[in-house]
Amino acid sequence: MIVDHAHIRPALRRFALLMGVCVLGAACVDVNAQPSPQTPKPRREQKSATKLIAKQDPPKVIPRVLEKATPENVSIYISLGKQRAYLKVGDEVGIDTPVSTGKRAGMTPKGNFTILEKDDDHRSSVYGDFVSRKTGSVVRSGVSTKIDSAPSGTIYRGAPMNWFMRLNWQGVGMHTGHLPGYPASHGCIRMPEEIAKMIYQRVKLGTPVTVGD
Repeated sequence: MIVDHAHIRPALRRFALLMGVCVLGAACVDVNAQPSPQTPKPRREQKSATKLIAKQDPPKVIPRVLEKATPENVSIYISLGKQRAYLKVGDEVGIDTPVSTGKRAGMTPKGNFTILEKDDDHRSSVYGDFVSRKTGSVVRSGVSTKIDSAPSGTIYRGAPMNWFMRLNWQGVGMHTGHLPGYPASHGCIRMPEEIAKMIYQRVKLGTPVTVGD
């Protein structure tokens, strides 16, 4: 009797696969074995928004230099790229501080300025809140007098800008403000409270201020 091996070979191969043996060159597969767990690929950590925000170095005050400061020998340099401000005494840096400037390019203008006005208890004439005339409580916050209308029974109260040092008559100046770690203002140069006060006390009307890269 002639057996057609070509005919029975596929059946033998299927039988071998079921039994977990190798026959006629079939691949060895143990169907009863548990699949080996695959090593999971390391997940790339997704950084939160707060981690993506640049962390600014804290202010640096150099007492040896600062003690020589007078309203006649100081100047200020603002770096938009570094988000830092420097109070210079002659050619030396007396204060190096983080700042927050305009959130869009051009909101804090580049160039050479002088301090035009000083006001230690200044309030914005453009940005602030609408508050109740009766209670003084905030009805609408974060408004702009350029685009928002006061609801009935409210008045405008400007945002506080303590230790304000004006650079132009379009509303740009240096003052105390929130520093989130990136440019976020409407054009002003925000500084830490204690640093703004220190600079305010050492400048005068006419002190030169340069805003650059």
